[in-house]
Amino acid sequence: MLTSGAPAVPVAGTVVYADTTAVFWPAAHLAADTTFTATITAGATSAPGVALAADYVWSFSTSATVTPELPVNLGGAGNFAILAKSGISTVPTSSVTGDIGVSPAAATYITGFSLILDSTTVFATSTQVTGRVYAADYAPPTPSNLTTAVGDMELAFTDAAGRAPDVTELGAGNIGGLTLVPGVYKWGTGLLIPTDVTLTGSATDVWIFQIAQDLTMSSGARVVLAGGAVPRNVFWQVAGFVDLGTTAHGEGIVLCQTAITLRTGATINGRLLAQTAVDIDGSTVVEPAP
Repeated sequence: MLTSGAPAVPVAGTVVYADTTAVFWPAAHLAADTTFTATITAGATSAPGVALAADYVWSFSTSATVTPELPVNLGGAGNFAILAKSGISTVPTSSVTGDIGVSPAAATYITGFSLILDSTTVFATSTQVTGRVYAADYAPPTPSNLTTAVGDMELAFTDAAGRAPDVTELGAGNIGGLTLVPGVYKWGTGLLIPTDVTLTGSATDVWIFQIAQDLTMSSGARVVLAGGAVPRNVFWQVAGFVDLGTTAHGEGIVLCQTAITLRTGATINGRLLAQTAVDIDGSTVVEPAP
């Protein structure tokens, strides 16, 4: 827990954890020039169930300086250009640069790729994929690796959703034609990109877009990176579905709670990470440079 003041007032936020690391993201930016007290209670236990001997407490102070946003940690999900739980389909010929995977769905739910199972039965290949294809019913260690990756994908979604927003309801859910600086942008509705939108910043700057409903890009619309911005630092956290129209072009990591669809000729420099299915149609997906 995090508190400030006397008497202590709790600070609202979200705890995201994986393995032995936990991160607290406050619901709003912490007040400047303020002392906060953090507490990990004895209710925290190790994997075998051993609790802390006593509460662990420490304090820290904030300043008036705003630090840049940190990227979302993708964990094992960052090894995939496309990762989905229920299926991946293509209308040939698509082009995917990077690995793709499904779990807990089996390989039969990867359709349109004409898969060729490797002799190891750990992965398959496809002429449409510059990389490997993994499914939950392939030989070990693939099933456990995919389980970890899917869990990390879900943690990354929660992480991105929990960041404190810098801007809310920009453009009333329509950002066509805008140029956006780094930061966290939040909408309580869907987001429409009917015309080109530009993200301008450096190679270390981060953009996080929190979208409570659907993300829709119109046919031919483009996300343009300027000033050195890179796709690995752009995150689209979408609670609804994602639909990139015909020949639309996206940039960044898509963390979607439902389905992602790329229509005919759509392209993206980034990753498609869906908690249901991904459908691409003569599309191009290129994973970001590390």
